[in-house]
Amino acid sequence: MRNTGAGHNLTHQVTHELGAAIVQGKYKIGGGFPTEAQLSEQFSISRSVMREAVKMLTAKGLISSRPRQGIRLQPSRDWNMFDADVLSWTLSSRPSIALLKEFTQLRYAIEPEAVALAAKNSSIEANEAIAAALERMRQAEMGADDPLESDIAFHTSILLASENRFFIQLSDFIETALRVSISYSNRLKQVSFASYTDHKRISDPILAGDPAAASAAMQLLLQEALTLIEGSENSE
Repeated sequence: MRNTGAGHNLTHQVTHELGAAIVQGKYKIGGGFPTEAQLSEQFSISRSVMREAVKMLTAKGLISSRPRQGIRLQPSRDWNMFDADVLSWTLSSRPSIALLKEFTQLRYAIEPEAVALAAKNSSIEANEAIAAALERMRQAEMGADDPLESDIAFHTSILLASENRFFIQLSDFIETALRVSISYSNRLKQVSFASYTDHKRISDPILAGDPAAASAAMQLLLQEALTLIEGSENSE
């Protein structure tokens, strides 16, 4: 097996390789799945290491493992899409229009409320982080920063500024999916970076402490993205 870098133990390495293979469709539901013994031999690892990897994949919803039933693949509707690994594997292997649409619909349900809370709760530290991310977007338009990373920094800084622990827990999930959805939306818009001006319309009311205006601006931004995705979906 190839080395995936320092900090990744053997269990996580096996989990990653096997999980990605499942998501990529290398194993089919109803087509049979190797036993722990067979997988241990395939990956040249001990049964105990493979058993831990199976437990991790079970927790991610990709497989089920029961005594006398063996390992079975789970249908994609049972996968834990809030798991950053599962989401990353899915988006990397098959970022369908339907999946991007569902993710944008989730963002539409979450981010307008997050910006309203950010405006309401606005602390000096949180506002500085939002302003810094927006400045990165301005720099990106001039070629002095990374367009994707600055856009992601802006949206995740808002989740943190909301001070809602559930929204904050979604930061990794949102960041992972944004890496694909932002790139896709920008291609539909035929631009290489997100609009600094559009995002300033969101940050200004946050910094001014205006929850309603901040929420409305975020809704407008996400509705535009959703409309583009739906238009692409209908044209296929």
